[in-house]
Amino acid sequence: MKKVLLFLTTTILMYACSKDASVTKTTPVTTDTTTKTTPTTDDNGFDINTIEDTYADVSSFNYYTKWGSYNVHDPSIKKFGDYYYCYSTDAAYGITVRPGIQVRKSKDLVEWDFVGWVFNGLPTLGSNYITQKGGTPNDGIWAPYVMKVGAEYRLYYALSSSTARLSAIGLATASSPTGPWTEKGLVVTSANDASIQTNAIDPTVIATNSGEYYMYYGSAWDGIYVLKLDPSTGLAASSGDKGTRIANRGFTSGAYNGNIEAPEIIYNAELKKYYLFIAYDWLSTKYNTRVCRADNPTGPFYDFNGADANTSIDHGPMITAPYKFTGHAGWQGVSHVSVFDDGAGQYFIAHQGRPSANIYFMDLHVRKLFWTAEGWPVASPERYAWESNDAIAKDSLVGTWDYIVLNYKVVPGYEAEQSSPDLQVATTLSVKSDGTVSNGTRTGTWTYSAPTLQISWSDGLTDKVDVHRGHDWEKSGRPATFLFTGLNNNGTAVWGKLL
Repeated sequence: MKKVLLFLTTTILMYACSKDASVTKTTPVTTDTTTKTTPTTDDNGFDINTIEDTYADVSSFNYYTKWGSYNVHDPSIKKFGDYYYCYSTDAAYGITVRPGIQVRKSKDLVEWDFVGWVFNGLPTLGSNYITQKGGTPNDGIWAPYVMKVGAEYRLYYALSSSTARLSAIGLATASSPTGPWTEKGLVVTSANDASIQTNAIDPTVIATNSGEYYMYYGSAWDGIYVLKLDPSTGLAASSGDKGTRIANRGFTSGAYNGNIEAPEIIYNAELKKYYLFIAYDWLSTKYNTRVCRADNPTGPFYDFNGADANTSIDHGPMITAPYKFTGHAGWQGVSHVSVFDDGAGQYFIAHQGRPSANIYFMDLHVRKLFWTAEGWPVASPERYAWESNDAIAKDSLVGTWDYIVLNYKVVPGYEAEQSSPDLQVATTLSVKSDGTVSNGTRTGTWTYSAPTLQISWSDGLTDKVDVHRGHDWEKSGRPATFLFTGLNNNGTAVWGKLL
């Protein structure tokens, strides 16, 4: 199964499926405060209430300078100097967007400015490869990945075609994050033949502390591959090498459980582990994010239960998935992540979100990333908007919460079979001052040592979650509130939002 162009009514969208070499755990702030205060407006007067779920009024190409966090798919985000830069797939709502890879920048990860494109059309090297193989290049570039090596900026891109697996990952370089960019070569290619069954899209790269460089890539067909690069050129260390497979997923009655693509790799220096984030399932519906970890960049990577990621089963934990809080239609397609840091110990996870009210809109979601005591990354249930890491007083947790357990139902197949987003819907969690909790007929007890809330359920499950500040993006005015994220003892992610 390859990624395809979707033509629906007047909406023509081109999709694809993306990294930093160090991650540290954030030391919790010990100051206790009881207020939920966090601003909805930045110092420049930008208000998060101006960010809408849908944006038909500015979707025309004439308004591309106003796209901001709109029309973002498959982001790759890094901080260069004072700005975060976002590079993303050629995609837009309701129009045939010009090819070239969209570029945005932001000082705060909330207000984004559109600053141009990487290319003035399709890259020549990738286009020529596909044409020479008898194919026709797609009209858009997919899934860029950006990094800085010394004074050089490296931009990896994916170009595919309507011919199965006829794809190429190329490299362009520049002396500035906004270019101009020069093509340097093709890193890896794939073809519709009897050779190794890779699909050369969705690149991501890591540089190890010892100076080795590795690219991770792949979509469907035969899972995720790792390929050694030449550090000096950014191209494959051995010409023609495709790499080796390091991740796969399961089968049901002989059918693949769904897509596997969009790897993202980071290194947690404190935990001395490499973390591989992978997207599962169809990009506009059930798209969700899995994580495995390894001691070495080439693996083996292991899941929450200790299984090798390269075995033919589905792996977890799943840390983002389609969800629905009270008062909102929900969000789906929430994967193909970029993971990056702010240079001061706080890490973020970013991806597109498709509002269930109209799934052809694509919004950039940036969330804080937290780490469990057992060393697994977990994502905030709400988008970031300038909130602090100040600790929260125990008494402030008493009340009624939206509570989401990120359960999962296997639906083997691709676009046709996975038409439902399988939204994980919030239920009511009551946290009581007497130390008890209830969730429908479920009951339990709770304890808290900032920032960790532990809920011990009578059914034997235990939720360990990180309580943090944020905004209620589902309420008018996006008021400040308290949130939590974590895993239960089965490795299932749980999210909460104080109502």
